[in-house]
Amino acid sequence: RSSWQVLQQQVPAGLNFVASGVPYWNTDVGGFFGNDPDDPKFRELFTRWVQYGAFCPMFRVHGTDKPKEVWRFDPDTQKILIDAINLRYHLLPYIYSVSWQVTNSGYTMMRPLVMDFRNDVATRKIGDQFMFGPSILVNPVTHPEVTQRAVYLPKGTRWIDFWTGASLDGGQTIQASAPISNIPLYIRAGSIVPYGPSVQWATEKVDAPIELRIYPGADGEFTLYDDERDNYDYEKGAYATIPLKWNQRAKNLTIGARNGSYPGMPAERVFKIVYVSQDQGAGIAPSEKVDQTVTYRGAKIDVHLD
Repeated sequence: RSSWQVLQQQVPAGLNFVASGVPYWNTDVGGFFGNDPDDPKFRELFTRWVQYGAFCPMFRVHGTDKPKEVWRFDPDTQKILIDAINLRYHLLPYIYSVSWQVTNSGYTMMRPLVMDFRNDVATRKIGDQFMFGPSILVNPVTHPEVTQRAVYLPKGTRWIDFWTGASLDGGQTIQASAPISNIPLYIRAGSIVPYGPSVQWATEKVDAPIELRIYPGADGEFTLYDDERDNYDYEKGAYATIPLKWNQRAKNLTIGARNGSYPGMPAERVFKIVYVSQDQGAGIAPSEKVDQTVTYRGAKIDVHLD
């Protein structure tokens, strides 16, 4: 049903599900039964559910009773919903690459904190936060009429606020800002997050520039994956990977030699490299300030950021 209690239950249920070895999880966003886009209380619940759903391996709205397409909501709610959906689209290069790790390495995209921070005993009883891939700490808001929530930042690393670029120490619980417009998100230091254009389908803008958001504070690496996006030829080896490595001390990003190819693969890619701080690289909108722009043609490139 469409209720806060049901939303609250989805988060640990999903974590148990993926930890049992089934990597693709989703909910009926908004609840299957009982909803009304004209009801302000449901608008709030639906908004928070969409914000959570955008960070599940699969993301869909589904249900019965009154229809709940985005355009059926009031303009203020529509804007927030569209922002959450656009964030999901911007993250498609990251999500698609992580899905390759699911296929290739038995990975799981949605991750209970104890998977990545097993030596941090505080993570063993946390069922309402999770990692989305290796980099993004997701903290769903599952109670009504709140504008902040407690967030535990696992120890052993620093964390960067996705919305502000502020850097915080791990190993502490904070009261995270959570206005209705935002779900609290924190990015692990050392992460390289490929951030693409806002698209509406998988094969749109395949050669568009990609932002590589570098979250400072530690060394890091990520494998960018791509294929034809609309068939199963990857099972026959038709795909390409690009290794990315960040050296924090040297302030150097290595875009490694491309491995593999597929029909229709762009001959070159443009990467806009952004060193995230409180001045740039924060939030949903593509970065206005870019540290360097490079054209990549498949050979290794070292990019030094002053």
